[in-house]
Amino acid sequence: MPAIDSLLAEVKHCTRCEQHLPHRPHPLLQVSPSAKILIAGQAPGRKAHASRVPFDDPSGDRLRQWMGISREVFYDASRVALLPMGFCYPGKGKSGDLPPRRECEPAWREQLLAQMPEIRLTLVLGQYAQRYHFGSAESSLTERVKSWRSWWPETVPLP
Repeated sequence: MPAIDSLLAEVKHCTRCEQHLPHRPHPLLQVSPSAKILIAGQAPGRKAHASRVPFDDPSGDRLRQWMGISREVFYDASRVALLPMGFCYPGKGKSGDLPPRRECEPAWREQLLAQMPEIRLTLVLGQYAQRYHFGSAESSLTERVKSWRSWWPETVPLP
């Protein structure tokens, strides 16, 4: 079994944050060694958790429209990798979804990124993913998005 397959099997059965979730963990991600585009997001939402399909909600529709690609291309792991900061839906907070659980990043992120050597473009969605990919610099999400040309063509920060 290739290294990526055994790693993904481990991730899919991960229960590290189970005691902090309002439901059973269902890690949602999509990776492949041949993927050229990486979408580094926050965490799956309620609808994605229910359907077990990442970005299966209006935000995913907007992202695909912005990218100019079909659902078929978007969900082709050999082309597009989907690697959120938290792999499971974290639950609902007072004003929207809770932040991504922190257990995924130290346990899995570097190992998974190392399995995707063909990535040519990374779209970094939201403050938690941006904090990881750009560091905890003083700049805000808005400032990073406004200065996207600083990272182009390898990386694009998005709100």
